[in-house]
Amino acid sequence: MHELAVAWDARIDALLGRLPSRVGRCVAWLREPSRHLVRFVSGILLVLGGIFSILPILGIWMLPLGLALLAEDVPFMKPFLERAARWGERRWRAWKGKPKAGPREPGGNAALPTRQPGADPRGRIRPPSGA
Repeated sequence: MHELAVAWDARIDALLGRLPSRVGRCVAWLREPSRHLVRFVSGILLVLGGIFSILPILGIWMLPLGLALLAEDVPFMKPFLERAARWGERRWRAWKGKPKAGPREPGGNAALPTRQPGADPRGRIRPPSGA
């Protein structure tokens, strides 16, 4: 078996361990080999729901869930999904670790005026105290 497929199975097992017990039992039931047809039909329906995510109730969240269900029965999908998951994790870590750009920093909005010292939050200059 491909090492990425093994890594995908380990990733799914780790995620299942983090689910609430009731949901975990449902997913374990769905992952049993005898549930092949239910899993396949559910996966196809979730992928289609993800494709039509512009409609109410359907959402893009359905696409990866459907692909994960299909990967249980279509082994060649597992390495691709593992690569996609690793890429997503790298992007997430990079996004979370990057500080927000300020008005004068690269990527910020340099057209925004800076506040002058002694100005109130609306930008009006306050008279010097003691005058």
